[in-house]
Amino acid sequence: MNPSANTLLVSYQPPWQWQQFHAHFALRALAGVESLQAHSYARSVHLDGQRGWFRVQPLADQHALQLHYSESLQTCLATLIARVRKMFDLDCQPQQISAHFAGDAQLGPLVTRNPGLRLPTAFEPFEQAVRAIVGQQVTVKAAVTITGRLVTRLGESLQFADATDIQRLFPTATAIADANLDGIGMPGKRVQTLQHFAAQVASGALRLDLQNGYTAFVEQLCALPGIGPWTAEYIALRAFGEVDAFPASDLGLLKAPVWGANGIDAKQLKARAEAWRPWRAYAAAHLWHNYSEG
Repeated sequence: MNPSANTLLVSYQPPWQWQQFHAHFALRALAGVESLQAHSYARSVHLDGQRGWFRVQPLADQHALQLHYSESLQTCLATLIARVRKMFDLDCQPQQISAHFAGDAQLGPLVTRNPGLRLPTAFEPFEQAVRAIVGQQVTVKAAVTITGRLVTRLGESLQFADATDIQRLFPTATAIADANLDGIGMPGKRVQTLQHFAAQVASGALRLDLQNGYTAFVEQLCALPGIGPWTAEYIALRAFGEVDAFPASDLGLLKAPVWGANGIDAKQLKARAEAWRPWRAYAAAHLWHNYSEG
């Protein structure tokens, strides 16, 4: 394939940090589905009935990512670009975010230090929801291991001559709902939660979109067995880039050094976060970054 044939630029308003996204994927990338290199990220996709892959690379001399994609995705290019823009939060207006938090005692200094922080969002909402359910009460590393087993067992195998590092699709809702998940590494109760959720998505009973608003979506998720506020808010944030989603009971948010040695409790944090609307998800991004810096 001629590399320039299926390549275009997707622009953003600076500042934007590749390092943030690289660090995010370094902890979470699923072997075979995703491929992370020092200066590129690639993954498999199933879009509008087409199977393919894309790769993005930050450009040193332009405020843009270079997007390279398989020939098979030519017919759904507009959808691909929109999803990539959402995934890398390229439509964010960083000056607006900075101005919103400028006067806040805790958030102001964090945003001043890292004005380019964005919301890394999943390419595929169902995949992110599965990761969130698998990730309940386990480390990110453990969740990636278990999700990787789902991919190996249930993900459709792919063969791309021009992207040999991309070998599988993430499993479908039907595949997960119908599978025997014995020995997958999760408690039986969580397996039930995951398969019930997948069955709801597969049947169309649960629509993974925010058309009725973020609050209604979170309530709908919380009505499902085994899904509580943390999972629902985290899915809204990571699966859709919902800018006001806020998983207030998240350990990383509660233990961020900015709160001092004793941290803050979830009730206090939830109340404190009211001042950050309608950008609470960006507050979460900065608190997580603060937590990771230790």
